[in-house]
Amino acid sequence: MRRLVVDVRPGDYSVARLAPDAPVPAGLLEASGLVSITRTPDELSIVCPTEVAPESDTGDHGWRLLTVRGPLEFTLTGIMAALSGELAAAGVSLFALSTYDTDHLLVKGENLERAVRALSEAGHEVVRD
Repeated sequence: MRRLVVDVRPGDYSVARLAPDAPVPAGLLEASGLVSITRTPDELSIVCPTEVAPESDTGDHGWRLLTVRGPLEFTLTGIMAALSGELAAAGVSLFALSTYDTDHLLVKGENLERAVRALSEAGHEVVRD
């Protein structure tokens, strides 16, 4: 696996699950930072900075965002597998998502230092903003 540069983004993030027919909360896309909105037949899933997170009985707060510096070519393989494997070996669970340009990992805030250490020890450069 090639050496990756992973940026630790500032701030706390939340993951929320809303009803599949719920409207996208107003103003969400104007928030700074990563915002991901995914609708399936079963849910409306939102990842966003905690300060703009919608109210949800199934919301989970206290996540920290790690972003692989990109853009990454679509032909690259194994990036998410390598990073998630390194975190799994360190006992760090994650919430993963990808965008057109790159991959993102969210880890619980209490596991951030362990995640940074695991990725660094695996040979990746971890940069804090």
